[in-house]
Amino acid sequence: MTPDILTMKRLVLGTAQLGMRYGISNRTGKPDPDTAASIIRTAWDAGVRAFDTAQAYGDSEHVLGDVLRSLGIRDEARIVSKFHPDVDHLSRDAMEGALEATLSDVGVSTLCGMMLHREESLDLWNVGLGEILAGFIRSGHVNHVGVSVYSPARAVQALETDGITIVQVPANIFDRRFERAGIFDLAEDKGKTIYVRSVFLQGLFFLTPDSLPRHLEAAASPLAILAALSRETGLEIPEICIGYIKNSLPRARLVFGAESPAQVRRNLDCWSAVWPGGLTEEIRRAFDGIGETILDPHRWGRGAA
Repeated sequence: MTPDILTMKRLVLGTAQLGMRYGISNRTGKPDPDTAASIIRTAWDAGVRAFDTAQAYGDSEHVLGDVLRSLGIRDEARIVSKFHPDVDHLSRDAMEGALEATLSDVGVSTLCGMMLHREESLDLWNVGLGEILAGFIRSGHVNHVGVSVYSPARAVQALETDGITIVQVPANIFDRRFERAGIFDLAEDKGKTIYVRSVFLQGLFFLTPDSLPRHLEAAASPLAILAALSRETGLEIPEICIGYIKNSLPRARLVFGAESPAQVRRNLDCWSAVWPGGLTEEIRRAFDGIGETILDPHRWGRGAA
């Protein structure tokens, strides 16, 4: 199945898996260099031009940069990264050093975007951080400044902040907090871009109810409902997860990760799958009221940020 070329600009390859073991259902660990190169090349050949990475994702930035260089496509790639949360965000020298390290690792002179990795960093915006980041835009090294958030309140704060033009939020068939809070409508009103991550809830959707770890046993019931919905519609679980974001949030960018080239191809096929009429509303009814102990990986007792 060929992905819809007109909507490919909405897809972003997440590269956390290329720099470290990531996701609760990850069984293969960090891919070797050849596999990492094949993952990126498969996405690129299909039309994906944007990549999401971070300084805290192990050596993801370096791996991404090496592959883009070897493929001769660094100048065409659109890269969004995130500052390591341990960098002193009020030190211009520290932030400049961190930015320079990312530019060096990925091998470009300008990033499409640079984000704050923690929503709490927004509290530093008006005491110096905002001006530091504005300087990076003026220098030509960054086109867009943004933040990765976990709560709708922080998403509103970010969207209301002058100078922030991109915001990354978690959203999936279980987690519709940001939809209910009107975040996507607010972003459209402000002319800002939302990047959606955690479409598979860090792999939780690929676990069966009887394989859940003890601290996630509360997810057994909604996962059983998801399995039934898959049987009823004839859609595989990844098709449901990706199709929901594509069809219910038509202006958002979707960040998807992969542990293998086959997973990249599967995700692209899911993007192109036919979406049954009425399924969006059925999903909203089926997974209404799921608690944050399931929705927020920070509350799992373990898991990647």
